[in-house]
Amino acid sequence: MSDFDAIGKQFVDFYYQTFDSNRSGLASLYRDVSMMTWEGSQFRGSENILEKIVSLPFQRVAHKLTTIDVQPSLPNVKAAIIVVTGQLLVDEETKPQQYTQMFQLVEDNGYFIYNDVFRLNYA
Repeated sequence: MSDFDAIGKQFVDFYYQTFDSNRSGLASLYRDVSMMTWEGSQFRGSENILEKIVSLPFQRVAHKLTTIDVQPSLPNVKAAIIVVTGQLLVDEETKPQQYTQMFQLVEDNGYFIYNDVFRLNYA
């Protein structure tokens, strides 16, 4: 396993465990330069991103990861692209929804999320 694979796995485990239990705990992963696209709507900066995440219209969520792919992404900078596919259950739903999420992590005194793109996969 490469360093980037280990970083990606550790990040993904932390991100989804935190998302599922305490979404406001994700604040430290974003910076003012971060950007998130959630179902086509764009948000820039940690405050706007966190506001969107904590205001999502469900109380409970559980992610089940299917795949995680990690690649180094920028020359001369420690950075990684992470693509995750999986299923999520929200509130009382019994039928999971399929999703894809892509992150670009950049190292700056620890890794932070520079880009975050989330899409539900409708069949």
